[in-house]
Amino acid sequence: MFIQVIQGKTSRPEELRSLAESWETEGGAGAVGWLGGTYGVTDDGDFLGVIRFASRDEAMQNSARPETGEFAEKMGAVMDGDVQFHDCDDVTTWLDGGSDKAGFVQVIRGRADDPAPLKAMMSNTDDLKEMRPEIIGGTLAIADDGTFFETVYFTDEESARKGEQLEPPAEIRAELESMMAGASFYDLRHPWFQSA
Repeated sequence: MFIQVIQGKTSRPEELRSLAESWETEGGAGAVGWLGGTYGVTDDGDFLGVIRFASRDEAMQNSARPETGEFAEKMGAVMDGDVQFHDCDDVTTWLDGGSDKAGFVQVIRGRADDPAPLKAMMSNTDDLKEMRPEIIGGTLAIADDGTFFETVYFTDEESARKGEQLEPPAEIRAELESMMAGASFYDLRHPWFQSA
């Protein structure tokens, strides 16, 4: 799997969502290798789109399509300033992966010089399901420069906030604090989803 993360600011979230939802019928139908996406705007106007493709090659083929170029122009018109694109070849899914049924999504953006410990933690989630049943699953996408995006899918925000109050074991807490140092957290309270 290949993930492309789109990030930018918008003061027109309703227009952006309407435009993004039109992609599925207007341009997405012919998109090569497109698997789907998770989208949302934070209370502060940060837009994040986490878009899944079968491979990098197919994602690049999609980027070269005229329909994609036209869509990017329309999207740029409802954004406040530049839009960032992060291409992530290194993708890990954990628990049940993403879910279009999530009521709340949190995207964590950070940087890891060595992503191996972070990936190892994502693959060792045996006790997590029992401790945090509100977590459906997630994806970890890492770009070549070490920037990572962890997208966590929750049943609902209230349950997620209660779960945050639980104290993890000391060794896990220390690992998390180290890995998430300097990370930014984006709460998507009204996420929307698309699937091929």
